[in-house]
Amino acid sequence: MSTSEIAKAGRLNELSAAEAARRIARGEASALALIDACLQRIAERESTVGAWQFLDRDACRAAARAADRMASRGPLHGVPVGIKDIFDTARMPTEYGSPIYAGNRPARDAASVARLERAGAVILGKTVTTEFAYFSPGKTRNPRNPAHTPGGSSSGSAAAVADFMVPLALGSQTAGSVIRPAAFCGVVGFKPSHGAIDIAGVKPFSPSLDTVGTFARTLEDTELLRRVLTGEDPGIPDLVSERPKRIGLCRSAYWDKAEAATAAAIERAADAFRRNGIEIAELELPEPCRGLNEVQQTIMAFEALLSYAAEWRGHRDKLSAKLAELLENAQGIPERHYEAALSYAAAARASVDDVFAKVDAILTPSAPGEAPHGIAATGDPVFNRQWTLLHVPCVTIPVHEGKSGLPVGVQLVGRFKRDQELLAQARWLEAELA
Repeated sequence: MSTSEIAKAGRLNELSAAEAARRIARGEASALALIDACLQRIAERESTVGAWQFLDRDACRAAARAADRMASRGPLHGVPVGIKDIFDTARMPTEYGSPIYAGNRPARDAASVARLERAGAVILGKTVTTEFAYFSPGKTRNPRNPAHTPGGSSSGSAAAVADFMVPLALGSQTAGSVIRPAAFCGVVGFKPSHGAIDIAGVKPFSPSLDTVGTFARTLEDTELLRRVLTGEDPGIPDLVSERPKRIGLCRSAYWDKAEAATAAAIERAADAFRRNGIEIAELELPEPCRGLNEVQQTIMAFEALLSYAAEWRGHRDKLSAKLAELLENAQGIPERHYEAALSYAAAARASVDDVFAKVDAILTPSAPGEAPHGIAATGDPVFNRQWTLLHVPCVTIPVHEGKSGLPVGVQLVGRFKRDQELLAQARWLEAELA
């Protein structure tokens, strides 16, 4: 790079993905300069944050050079993306956060990775995941304060985006593995409607619940990435902002778990709606939605035992104590209890769909509070499990800071398969709070 390019590169990593793509398309920046800016940031901060499981600097620089030589391949042309290390990648190891799969090289890319590359993205590397996307954490620390957890299981993806190492990253959610780390790290986390993004090539945990999710620093980037991953028209227009008419405030049956910082974040968001004449209705979910967290745990455990049967039989000694305990306990779940849980979940989904005839979106906590101190655990998904089970789209945006100076988010929940509408309403709130 020239001296002027190097000077610009120091700031390129702080651009949003959409803005970086626009500059590359206009010839105002190069893909290589953008990649080098991200790699420079990683070199400065990785020893503290620990977001990356695998990086091949030469390969991603070569991919960036190739992008600079060719016509645009799509709306993410030349833009780097981090991939959670439970997504298969043919040109990079995929180890699922487990020593069982050390050095594992899949034969093909996950469907979502393939879509990113077709849209012109440069796969920067693999981000740290907890073991098999469950609760045993990896090396990642919260970039806002390394003494605190970044959340999980998509730990590295959330931390890398928050620390300006990469503008976009993929994650997954089975309980709270996108929304919670995004809230803890202060970025936008999006869990789409279940099935909206092809999950082929992602290591399964609980197929009834597993969902591909995204991390970004703006809602414009979130919508752009959603369009790419779902195969919709992925042009780069500004994300439409939609002012909602009525918001349901759902503190949920778990409100006693909410810390002062979360309560303050919810009130700040609610006040933003009220002062713009938007009605806030205190909301309790209908009777078929009682006890959904426990139903989610039953389904997740039963399906995990099926998903990890081979690892349980052949490599039990290499499983963490937390995962081994889950699989051991899952053996005691009768199939009829699992089937009853599936039926209960289906009824709950039907009942919550009726709620959205009365409200445009639901405002609810993203997490109990700020990221907890320590990195031996990833936090409690108590405010995420039921929404994941209901298959509805969820997005968290940072709105507040707690007493430790760490970010606190609020979660907006939308109607099943109305993902774009939800993000448009979140964009309205993002702009109002800004």
